[in-house]
Amino acid sequence: MAIADADGLDAVSIRGLARALGVEPMSLYNYTPGRDELLDALVERVAELIELPPTEGDDWRAPIRASAISAYRVLRAHPWACQPLMSTPKPSRARLRLIDALLGRLEEAGLPGELMDLAYHALDSHILGFTLWEAGYSRGTVLSGEDLAAYLREIRIDDYPHLATHARWHLEPHSEQGRDEFEFGLDLILDGVERLRPRAT
Repeated sequence: MAIADADGLDAVSIRGLARALGVEPMSLYNYTPGRDELLDALVERVAELIELPPTEGDDWRAPIRASAISAYRVLRAHPWACQPLMSTPKPSRARLRLIDALLGRLEEAGLPGELMDLAYHALDSHILGFTLWEAGYSRGTVLSGEDLAAYLREIRIDDYPHLATHARWHLEPHSEQGRDEFEFGLDLILDGVERLRPRAT
């Protein structure tokens, strides 16, 4: 996991792991059949770190919100896990438990089948998509202060008036207590689900 965190999933190999551990590559086959199984175990471990939504209480929203924030924080620490979590033909048991638990809380909220399906996919795509979006931007050049101002002049930001206004906002000092971007999007989804949720009569 440390290798993947530092250099991405492509850097994880039996030979590289053996080198990091100071052992012969063949000795690792006593513990894993090969690289694919090693990657499956890594992804499973990441999924196990995500907190399941608590099952106690009548509030459907708070448990889902807490689990979504936990998932975001775990995947932000291990962004290489997003792609295999989404694309593996053999989902990990921990991933399946999380999906099942989230669907359970949405069902308890009284959502009909179609709305439950839409709500779950909106939550899942926000968690994974936001993390991938954030990771993609973090790999780019991060500029601030005069470097950012010089870059904006270089791309002729004033040719794009609305973007220029937005860029100037980023150059201004802001409170450390600003809204968290992930939680802002998450709350928009949960607010929308609440508005669409059938009310008991």
